[in-house]
Amino acid sequence: MPVNTNIRALVIDDELPARSELAFLLDDIDGITVVGEAGNVRDAVALIKKTPAEVIFLDINMPGITGLQLAEGLRTSHPNPPALVFVTAHSQFAVKAFEVDAIDYLVKPVEIARLRSAIEKVSARLAQQKEGTQDEDGGIAASSSLIDQNDNTKIMVNKGGNKLFIPIKDVCYIMAKDDYSYIFTADDRFLSTKTLVKIESQFEDTSIFRIHRRYLINLGQITSVNSVKGGALTLTVEGAEEELPVSRRRVPALKQALEL
Repeated sequence: MPVNTNIRALVIDDELPARSELAFLLDDIDGITVVGEAGNVRDAVALIKKTPAEVIFLDINMPGITGLQLAEGLRTSHPNPPALVFVTAHSQFAVKAFEVDAIDYLVKPVEIARLRSAIEKVSARLAQQKEGTQDEDGGIAASSSLIDQNDNTKIMVNKGGNKLFIPIKDVCYIMAKDDYSYIFTADDRFLSTKTLVKIESQFEDTSIFRIHRRYLINLGQITSVNSVKGGALTLTVEGAEEELPVSRRRVPALKQALEL
């Protein structure tokens, strides 16, 4: 995918060697120009206000205010925030990074191939935003960001830093992961920043059904119901490598839903 030839970038990192190295790598890539640098969030806020940029390469662990807090502030207060690519030595913040709509998450030391991939994602996002601003007649075009998030025919997920909407009918099962959820289709896995409780509430009038404190399943994706000792059940579900457990207290409701 060709890189947009007008991408302006800011580099925010409290470590000067890391900041300089990243700026050096970016300067060696066609189509992107570093237009400013900052070593802390306070300076970064001032820089963002005075220097227009399409993307910010942002460290997470910085003294005082963190990169994640800066990202959250931009998302809630900036009318058109720059794209975010986190660059950090710590991999454990990836989920939180995508929660604030990061396009990519790079772990130091940054490999040039991964950096190019991140820039391609930024370029693609900018192109989508440009296409979604106006249609051929000059009117406002429909885009995924305008889809009603309460539409019970689709669910919003995160994949590769992008927000996607997938049909509920394609969901096989959903698994709790801390305060987040993994959504599985027959051939892919996605992240949702919503808990199982929120997903269950949003899609209570659909085929999404709770079978366990850790699992929601799509009734239409069940391929077999299996009895185990003690009157419990397990389910074979499309997209699942193992049978999924049904808690004993959910067995009656499941049997009623399946008319067993």
